[in-house]
Amino acid sequence: MTDAGLAIRMLHDRVLVDAESGAGERKSGGGILIPATVQMGKRLSWARVVAVGPSVRSVEIDDRVLFDPGERAEVEINSKRYVLMRERDIHAVAAERIDDSGTGLYL
Repeated sequence: MTDAGLAIRMLHDRVLVDAESGAGERKSGGGILIPATVQMGKRLSWARVVAVGPSVRSVEIDDRVLFDPGERAEVEINSKRYVLMRERDIHAVAAERIDDSGTGLYL
């Protein structure tokens, strides 16, 4: 399966995601601005799934997934950067189709 705008077919258990930008400034829960230069501990990132291989079972296109940005492989398709990973490298899935105790996360 693939997003309508991409001319690519994923193989096996591969997942192609569009990573959300997390490299800039961000705000804390209390509204404090945290500069991009601040060193933080290991931080996971969210991304939107744009294509999945035929062996992928737990993730669908347009799901939001949580992954470790340190273990990623970037690829450029149609002048846009995507992240390629295996399904087992995904830590969590957030999707409206998952109705499990109201959290929105499938762990």
